[in-house]
Amino acid sequence: MGTLAVGSCPSRASRLVPRTFPSTCTVSVAPSASSSTWTTGARPHPEANGLSASISVSISLPIAAMGLLSNFARTIKGNPTKLRWIPPYLSLLCMLGGIVWILLLPLQQYSRRTYISENALLPGQVHTYFTGSDQNIFRAYRHEVARVIVAPWTHDENGTRIDLPVQATDEQRGDKFVQLFRNAGLKVGRQAYRYSSSGHKYEGENVYGVLHAPRGDGTEAIVLLAPIRNIKDEVNLHGVTLLFSLAKYMKRWSLWSKDIIFVITPDTAAGPQAWVDAYHSQHDPRSVDGLPLKSGALQGVVCLDYAMHGRFDHLLISYDGINGQLPNLDLFNTAVTISSGQMGIDTRIQDQPSSSSQDRQHAWSERVLTMARGMASQALGHATGAHSVFMPYHIDAITVTAVGDGGHDEMAFGRAVESICRSLNNLLEKLHQSFFFYLLIETNRFVSIGTYLPSAMAIAAGYTVVAIYLWIMSGYQLSTTHQETALPETKGHAKMQSPADNDQDKELTGLPAIQFVAIDRNLALPIALLTGLHLVSVLPIFVLARLHHSVLAESVGFAALWSLIFPVGLATLLAELPTVNTKIAIFTRPTADQFVAVKSLSLLLLGLFLTVLATLNFSLSTHRVIIARLSTQIQQQIRCLSNG
Repeated sequence: MGTLAVGSCPSRASRLVPRTFPSTCTVSVAPSASSSTWTTGARPHPEANGLSASISVSISLPIAAMGLLSNFARTIKGNPTKLRWIPPYLSLLCMLGGIVWILLLPLQQYSRRTYISENALLPGQVHTYFTGSDQNIFRAYRHEVARVIVAPWTHDENGTRIDLPVQATDEQRGDKFVQLFRNAGLKVGRQAYRYSSSGHKYEGENVYGVLHAPRGDGTEAIVLLAPIRNIKDEVNLHGVTLLFSLAKYMKRWSLWSKDIIFVITPDTAAGPQAWVDAYHSQHDPRSVDGLPLKSGALQGVVCLDYAMHGRFDHLLISYDGINGQLPNLDLFNTAVTISSGQMGIDTRIQDQPSSSSQDRQHAWSERVLTMARGMASQALGHATGAHSVFMPYHIDAITVTAVGDGGHDEMAFGRAVESICRSLNNLLEKLHQSFFFYLLIETNRFVSIGTYLPSAMAIAAGYTVVAIYLWIMSGYQLSTTHQETALPETKGHAKMQSPADNDQDKELTGLPAIQFVAIDRNLALPIALLTGLHLVSVLPIFVLARLHHSVLAESVGFAALWSLIFPVGLATLLAELPTVNTKIAIFTRPTADQFVAVKSLSLLLLGLFLTVLATLNFSLSTHRVIIARLSTQIQQQIRCLSNG
């Protein structure tokens, strides 16, 4: 081989080492005669030994990799059947990589510490004054509220026993709430709703008061909501009482630039849903009344859940919405920063146990459980509180729940809510700078979409690789033929050979030639089978949406059992079909190539759905992976039964 020489070139090493190299250099690159390793020679310099070694390594590593690829290409060219083993292992590598990626997310180096992106929020930067005499107001409101939402009711008030054996009606309760709001100086509205779903009748009345901002123009509003019964069907006595106390307290201040709407609903599902639908004029007038009083665009919602009758230990912040929707991360971070930082109240997420120490919360196992609980809640898509119904309208909302037996009272809870409202009051526009797609592993650590999304993409790529591989295999067959080639003659050295020598050379050079022969794909049955199965899947959804709620649990269990039995029955039916049906062609037993085409199209659709779904609801896409693995095993069972 030749030598490449470069003369009179300025040295680049002068930018890397303290001293200046000579102004000219000569570099020779030549392959070694004994090996395939390339060597680099240069003019000796006492300080350039390390640089020469790094240049040698940087040149030898890419060349070595190219050599391995060349050897692999020559091996594949000599035996093309080895290509058949690459896609399955590549798919397995992608799936294992995606699973390992998910398990690595709770580690410290793969998660990020939460931070406030919207500088206007300024969480914890204001003084709160909800204390002192406001506690006496809270106790007075508690006495009034308990008479209409708790029955039968027995209570000792200053040594006097008070009994209320008769439960108040909805009309009496609404009248009382209207009176309390008007006494606080607010404009009041009432909304009745009555409708049925899954055989269950929902009927009630929402009562709300509006505090018009002295420094605002009525174009923006904040919502404080307290359901009479929380998500666990517990009476939210202290939550409703605290709402009235905050309404009377906030009315005294003139610093508000946004309207504040105080809403009381009978429950956490039907009442808030009817109210928010009517607020945006999306309700059905036949079953839900309109709102007589409205304000501006809703900037944020904070729901109060304080069903305890004493002091609490920590605050549980719920943030999951319907269909896995999440609020802007700035709202959650604001609530955590104010509660744990300014108020000194511990905060938890996803029903973390009260006994968990700080060291245990930082452990990998505890973080995995917290992340798994959050992903399960988002995958199921059900409401986790009254805040969940606001998510479809792109309104950021959270529920703050008092949990445990500790040293914090209702005044600390009220100051935390006051400070959150003060931060939302500073907003100049809707929350948009922080994340809307994230996974929380602690209250102060999260995983962004850019970090967890590659895991779903890797798993989806694994399905797509196998789908493409099976698609190719369904349209080609391996054909082995023997071809004879004579040894080439060298020019100027022709040699006379006998006929026996020629036959021997041909026998030695006669090698098997493996070729891929194209065949016609019969896609009528695979496409019809996939289309029919997708259409049949609509039937359980249609039936479950119209069943009575009393049999809903049993129906879901039956549907899950049927989804496991149906593929086995279908496989048995296909296996019993005749190989050739001269009367009805569609009832002919599927061939092996058709089963390969079915599996290819199924995996292709699965990879497509996972890719699209992961960007919208990552948790739901990961649960689909589990179901997909069961589906592929069932497809393998169908193929085995049909072949045997």
